[in-house]
Amino acid sequence: MSDRPVLIYDGDCGFCTRSVRIAVRLPVRMRVQPWQEADLDELGTDESRARREVLWVDTAGRVSGGAEAVAALLKSSRVPWPVLGHLASAPLIRTLAARTYRWIADNRHRLPGTTPACQLPPDQRPRSTS
Repeated sequence: MSDRPVLIYDGDCGFCTRSVRIAVRLPVRMRVQPWQEADLDELGTDESRARREVLWVDTAGRVSGGAEAVAALLKSSRVPWPVLGHLASAPLIRTLAARTYRWIADNRHRLPGTTPACQLPPDQRPRSTS
């Protein structure tokens, strides 16, 4: 496994990229990588999941996705962020967070910072060949 957790995101999505730029300001040691350039097999996940949601792979190799990944990122940070991560993991809030995340992910092509790639169906978005 890795000595640092890995945050995997959609590098073709402008909204996702802007969101990750905010996440990297958090006080947490992590590696950030677009799924298009990641060795997803080595990280314990696959392309269909990476296309659908942001992923957090902890140092033990556990993969969290969507709102759960965001909560895990926050919990891995320094005060005050872990408090928000634990709140987002609480039963009622976890359900609300998951629904909110899914709505944002499904509508990211309509949100600020989008690119033409965001507006294409996932199977037609540009992909890195590296």
